[in-house]
Amino acid sequence: MIWYSARLSEMDGIGNTMQKKAAELERMAEVLVTGEQLRLRLHEARMIKDRRHHLRTYPNCFLGKEIIDWLIEHKEATDRDTAIKIMQKLLDHSIIHHVCDEHKEFKDMKLFFRFRKDDGTFALDSEAKVFMRGQRIYEKLMNTENNLLQTRAEEGVMYERTLVASEFIDWLLQEGEMPYRDESEQLGRRLLEHGIIQHVSNKHHFVDGGLLYQFRMNFRRRRRLIELLNERCRSIPENHDSPFCLRKQGSEGGNTSFLSVSPTKEIKVVSAVRRSSMSSSCGSSGYYSSSPTLSSSPPVLCNPKSVLKRQVSPEELQTPGGPYIKKTFTIVGDAVGWGFVVRGSKPCHIQAVDPGGPAAAAGMN
Repeated sequence: MIWYSARLSEMDGIGNTMQKKAAELERMAEVLVTGEQLRLRLHEARMIKDRRHHLRTYPNCFLGKEIIDWLIEHKEATDRDTAIKIMQKLLDHSIIHHVCDEHKEFKDMKLFFRFRKDDGTFALDSEAKVFMRGQRIYEKLMNTENNLLQTRAEEGVMYERTLVASEFIDWLLQEGEMPYRDESEQLGRRLLEHGIIQHVSNKHHFVDGGLLYQFRMNFRRRRRLIELLNERCRSIPENHDSPFCLRKQGSEGGNTSFLSVSPTKEIKVVSAVRRSSMSSSCGSSGYYSSSPTLSSSPPVLCNPKSVLKRQVSPEELQTPGGPYIKKTFTIVGDAVGWGFVVRGSKPCHIQAVDPGGPAAAAGMN
């Protein structure tokens, strides 16, 4: 009996440690998502742009003083001290940095700062990669027609928007997210340990079977920047309206290097891909990622090197039984684009696909 009590105590300790770690990881994810939402809003407001100082141009940056004014104007902060603390939190988490890395403290001055995603210096550690993966899966589930998320009962209690573990694993395999069933189960366990999903009554880890799970983190919820200053994650009712649907304001002003589109605008892309591989050969090419995800982005390249190994004629693409198949994608653009680059003519081809962008979420990869 003493051994059994000690064993229960040990299991409770492990469970508490896991919950504490999940809370810490969730907190980190909230900072990443909040920072990314702010980045998109600032691009939409054209606060981020190329600026000159002492005959040198600094691309994609913003002024410290201007951003403090903007935060107060948009009621994200009540005063300048609070606004500085918000931006300092992003700087401490390496979301932003001084363009020359000469200032470790955010200053309410005419200094140039930049989001690391805008210059390719945002480092993705293993923890951030899990959240990036979780967000992509979340968006994929929300953007495709399926019966995975349903109201179901477990132990006599009804739960909304639940996933059956075995059906979720079937879906991961079908969508090509994971190659094998045991690896899919391991992914589910990592998502749970990182606070992205949870068992409906928090009694079980993720296992391949009939247990029910829910997404604990709503990546689409619009975060208030003041939440960055709260040390503990608050439980906020879900709102499934996307925070990335940034309504386009007037188009006054000059040209910008960022494509802004209505988030509800759809385009259809007919793509020819090799039968032997549905994977893109250009995942590491110079492509600017401006999609609202946690992924990192390489620097902007105005003219990426072509990925074509040889020219392909329209007739070859359309030959029945040939090495290519025809696929049609419906892509819903976000606030700054569709997440892919088109090059060439007669025929044109997909040069690069942002692995975390709208095109990839629609199945283009």
